[in-house]
Amino acid sequence: MSLEKTYNPHAIEREWYQTWEDRGYFKPQGGDDPYCIMIPPPNVTGSLHMGHGFNNAVMDAMIRYHRMKGDDTLWQMGTDHAGIATQMVVERQLAAEGQDRHDLGREKFLEKVWEWKAESGGNITRQLRRLGSSLDWSRERFTMDEGLSKAVQEAFVRLYEDGLIYRGKRLVNWDPKLHTAISDLEVENHDEKGFFWHMRYPLADGEKTADGKDHLVVATTRPETMLGDSAVAVHPEDQRYASLVGKFIELPLVGRRIPIIADDYVDQDFGTGCVKITPAHDFNDYEVGKRHDLPLINVLDKDAAILGTAQVFNYAGQSRTDIDTGLPSELAGKDRYAAREAIVEALQASDLMDKIEDHALKQPRGDRSGVVVEPWLTDQWYVSTKPLAEPAIEAVEDGRIQFVPKQYENMYFSWMRDIQDWCISRQLWWGHRIPAWYDENGQVYVGRNEAEIRSKYDLPQSVKLEQDEDVLDTWFSSGLWTFSTLGWPEQTDFLKKFHPTDLLVTGFDIIFFWVARMIMLTMHLIKDENGKPQVPFETVYVHGLVRDSYGQKMSKSKGNVLDPLDIIDGIDLESLVAKRTKGLMRPKDAQKIEKQTRKEFPDGIAAYGTDALRFTFCSLASTGRDIKFDMGRVEGYRNFCNKIWNATRYVLMQCEGEDCGQDGGDVALSLADRWIISRLQNAEQTVTEALNTYRLDLAAQALYEFIWNEYCDWYLELSKPVLWDENATAEQKRGTRRTLIRVLETTLRLAHPLMPFITEEIWQKIKDLSGAQGETIMLAPYPVADESKIDADASADIEWLKAVILGVRNIRGEMNISPAKKLPLFFYNGSDQDQRRLNDNRQYLIKLAALEDVTWLNPGDEAPVSATALAGNLELLVPMAGLIDKDAELERLSKETVKLEKDIQKTEGKLGNASFVDKAPKEVVDKERDRLDGLKSALSKLQEQVRRIESL
Repeated sequence: MSLEKTYNPHAIEREWYQTWEDRGYFKPQGGDDPYCIMIPPPNVTGSLHMGHGFNNAVMDAMIRYHRMKGDDTLWQMGTDHAGIATQMVVERQLAAEGQDRHDLGREKFLEKVWEWKAESGGNITRQLRRLGSSLDWSRERFTMDEGLSKAVQEAFVRLYEDGLIYRGKRLVNWDPKLHTAISDLEVENHDEKGFFWHMRYPLADGEKTADGKDHLVVATTRPETMLGDSAVAVHPEDQRYASLVGKFIELPLVGRRIPIIADDYVDQDFGTGCVKITPAHDFNDYEVGKRHDLPLINVLDKDAAILGTAQVFNYAGQSRTDIDTGLPSELAGKDRYAAREAIVEALQASDLMDKIEDHALKQPRGDRSGVVVEPWLTDQWYVSTKPLAEPAIEAVEDGRIQFVPKQYENMYFSWMRDIQDWCISRQLWWGHRIPAWYDENGQVYVGRNEAEIRSKYDLPQSVKLEQDEDVLDTWFSSGLWTFSTLGWPEQTDFLKKFHPTDLLVTGFDIIFFWVARMIMLTMHLIKDENGKPQVPFETVYVHGLVRDSYGQKMSKSKGNVLDPLDIIDGIDLESLVAKRTKGLMRPKDAQKIEKQTRKEFPDGIAAYGTDALRFTFCSLASTGRDIKFDMGRVEGYRNFCNKIWNATRYVLMQCEGEDCGQDGGDVALSLADRWIISRLQNAEQTVTEALNTYRLDLAAQALYEFIWNEYCDWYLELSKPVLWDENATAEQKRGTRRTLIRVLETTLRLAHPLMPFITEEIWQKIKDLSGAQGETIMLAPYPVADESKIDADASADIEWLKAVILGVRNIRGEMNISPAKKLPLFFYNGSDQDQRRLNDNRQYLIKLAALEDVTWLNPGDEAPVSATALAGNLELLVPMAGLIDKDAELERLSKETVKLEKDIQKTEGKLGNASFVDKAPKEVVDKERDRLDGLKSALSKLQEQVRRIESL
């Protein structure tokens, strides 16, 4: 069963994945110990990005590891309906046809969304398969499927009945274009240029400031919100305004009297120390207003235009009619920015504008609409989170849930101990519709369906009920993910077996939005057989962002985005340029990104295959840190795959058709055999410990070191003197062949979780020779180290052997001696241990170091003029006489010496230039100094080499 001459990942990957899936290998295989990971459900609208690639590589490595350990393993697949994102995709399609959703109506529009989902929603799942993700596709779920919809409805009703869901009028992030509340995660803060408008607010009733002024100056970046001001605040300890606290100012353009209040929120050292308080249009002001029982004055409509009449509420959400807001009629219906211009002009005309300053600000924009988000007062549904947060905090404090790395517990605690109620309603059509109905008087009824409500509240058919138009935040349904996917609210066998789940792999950015909410909802809704709250998972593995090789966040605007499938399959330069510049509005940006792409990838991106990409991700998985992704690493690990492939070809050539001990028979193990078997046990220990502690980077490092450096570079070479020695016994040859094939087979199983395709392909070719059993490496047992096979003596002897061979190779390199030329070698100043090792390993030395012979020099023996190297205290001497053309070599070294001296002179001149040293960046100067040190060291070695040759 020979391998193709060249490793071609595309020839094996799709075929093997299809085989695995068709044969049901991804399903739970039975066993006493369940192990479960829930995939963070990707958006049904989405496509793979590098973050997906990374966390799927981590999850699949852990799943394959536990599957091979014999655990009953479930990796639950599913996708999220992605409310806003999906609705926008379909709305854009309608817009291209000259329609909008209101033309169709809700029911017809939702039919369109389902049609789109059926046609395009499987893109992300096809891409996940390309990553080799061994998900149980037979149990694939969707957050809008019937079972999960039932779970969402049940959860809402139970939380409402438990007093944890309520409807209230509060501030939300409002998108004036999409006409919906959005979460903080859907708000992007952009660095933009703006202004600080310093406005004069006249004091009422003839009051004066301490310095005799008849007004206070307040500054704002949003002058239009002044129409909704409820107070001006100063710091309680600010003596400049102490006498004015409790007095009033007269709000410009409106004429409404508003109080001057004292509150610690104010920074008395910033600006004038006076702050306008607009509780209905600013989140911080909302909290200040709550402390002082200020009215909430809403001056904007859903389009962020000025209302004709302001809406005034108290903090219970009740209307107040005792306040005349006095909005200027000429502003009614004006967009917020048009109103801003009009207000600024009016204040300037009335000499009420103190000054205008340029100001850099963080502008909050909706991540999908791109418009500036408004804090807006509106009726929404909320989850009361403080009662839910307390047990969720305790679960992490007492270790029932552990974060890896542990430092992220602090982030979790910080959010949870200062938690605010959660707005769960969205003004969309696509999503889980809120199970609440209203009668004609606005009375609300919550239930699983209308029939249940009529029965529960004894409402006859004559009472007309209308269901709430809003849908639930997608984070609500994904917060139920660990148990809704297992069949809840039914008590299914899968729910009993696999919940709580074992591991959650996620990014730090959604610890609050998803992780914390899953913990809170699960612990409230799911109880064990003793009635105690269940946690959703036992470990949370938190990873950083995948950044480019310079550490910058990947974004389309920067033109540094990489597509995992382009790395797997390859992409030509023109296609890559087109992909990176698609959708960029400004030609200038497109030109910049095109230039950058052509410079970075002049030949496009080569096809590296899935295993090389996955191994790269795993090698970078140092817990908690952001990941700097370097294409050079992918290329290096593609070479690693080639190394494994070529090593296997050598092993098959030595073992096919030969007695490899698979049927028994006496064997004699060489020193090299005992050494590689010992090193394998060490590698198994290291890799297993790394996987158990989620250090996939250390697992990858250990695998690379063992496979490349020890097995391929050393052991394969050390096997040749035995296999090619006509005098070697049958037992010796059998022992080496058995070691070759068994160590390779074990190593493939060890590496399989990180590199599934190449390991399966090779394992199938060698399993019979090695005596391995089973249909697939996926279900083969994961290697367990046998400490009795760890051979310290063999390791010490091979390390000595390697040191001698490397010493001779270094001499060849320094003296420019051909690797094929056989050399005499003398041992000098050696110990009894060195002599014993020489006697035992002379055959290895002569073969691998290409030696004529090795001569042992006793104390007092005269040593020839030689090039030398050290192996511990042992001196290795290679006589130089007759090995080189003395005159030619001196001439060559003379030329190299002259070149080095010129480089040293040039670098010293640069560093002696005060202008360069003072003005150049420190890292540039340091680099030149390091270069000078290197040049001087090289010159010193060259001069020593010249002296040795001249002495011949």
